[in-house]
Amino acid sequence: MHPRRPDGFDGLGYRGGARDEQGFGGAFPARSFSTGSDLGHWVTTPPDIPGSRNLHWGEKSPPYGVPTTSTPYEGPTEEAFSSGGGGSVQGQSSGEDLFTENVLAHPCIVLRRQCQVNYHAQHYHLTPFTVINIMYSFNKTQGPRALWKGMGSTFIVQGVTLGAEGIISEFTPLPREVLHKWNPKQIGEHLLLKSLTYVVAMPFYSASLIETVQSEIIRDNTGILECVKEGIGRVIGMGVPHSKRLLPLLSLIFPTVLHGVLHYIISSVIQKFVLLILKRKTYNSHLAESTSPVQSMLDAYFPELIANFAASLCSDVILYPLETVLHRLHIQGTRTIIDNTDLGYEVLPINTQYEGMRDCINTIRQEEGVFGFYKGFGALIIQYTLHAAVLQITKIIYSTLLQNNI
Repeated sequence: MHPRRPDGFDGLGYRGGARDEQGFGGAFPARSFSTGSDLGHWVTTPPDIPGSRNLHWGEKSPPYGVPTTSTPYEGPTEEAFSSGGGGSVQGQSSGEDLFTENVLAHPCIVLRRQCQVNYHAQHYHLTPFTVINIMYSFNKTQGPRALWKGMGSTFIVQGVTLGAEGIISEFTPLPREVLHKWNPKQIGEHLLLKSLTYVVAMPFYSASLIETVQSEIIRDNTGILECVKEGIGRVIGMGVPHSKRLLPLLSLIFPTVLHGVLHYIISSVIQKFVLLILKRKTYNSHLAESTSPVQSMLDAYFPELIANFAASLCSDVILYPLETVLHRLHIQGTRTIIDNTDLGYEVLPINTQYEGMRDCINTIRQEEGVFGFYKGFGALIIQYTLHAAVLQITKIIYSTLLQNNI
């Protein structure tokens, strides 16, 4: 089977694939030269070095550093920004993003999920101050492992997600990326691929969620592949026994796919929007005054990091209530014992009896109020505060290294 791998990946703004269909990637229409005059006008001898550029008849290449008298650049075009987006939030994260989102922020993710599924809790931990206090209590009573549990399973879920997406796109006509000149059909097929990917990864996501919220007090020393074992067991109905309140996987498909697709759409749109604004601002600053080589390199690298940060932050904040509902549905009936997020010690069982997504939403609103959907929101604030600090530190280190090398 002929692989359908793209030349590049840029989320919803992908620009690979059909570059040779129309002239130079569709940017300029293809032109045929049938007369000698046409060829004489366009074809020249190779430009000399330095200062090479496309020349017309009778022109000479300007010296290096001397501005040309050609038509002034009107401003940044859509091409300049849509092709520089780097990649989608899911597939093109840099090493800094990978470290921050999966390692440094993991204690925040653990506590945030425990708060979300704890329907007993009287303290909602909406601010970072109470979250820091409860983190200290967990670390004191259970040790550092209480805040780092389940980190390996999160990497497994990401690997399963990427692998499933690649395999499905390889053996189906569903596009893994969307062309720049997209149409509703391409968007629909691309989102269908994402939906199928989330369905495949769903049982492993459920197993990973249990590992991150299960109390360390009663937790066994499970291996790193326990997430895979539990995920497969959830599909075939074997493994750890569950209660009758366990929701079937079919009833979890809709909320899981809804959350995943909305998160992907919001992240991609905000990333593109922020990246467009930052690059326009950078372009205008370059026109206003000359910039140093260090600043030019930073401007080429950091807009994408900032755009990824803003996209992830906005999507997590907007979908936080839906994530709370999703986690409660996944954890129901799994006989999971969580930590008491009110006291910082003791454990609590999860004994919810939601009949589905709608019943879960109505029950939370009636029994816990609107803020019940935002339990543990303070942990999200700490998570992105740390992310912003890492971005700033990375920028300082990168600037120092560039200055030393120039």
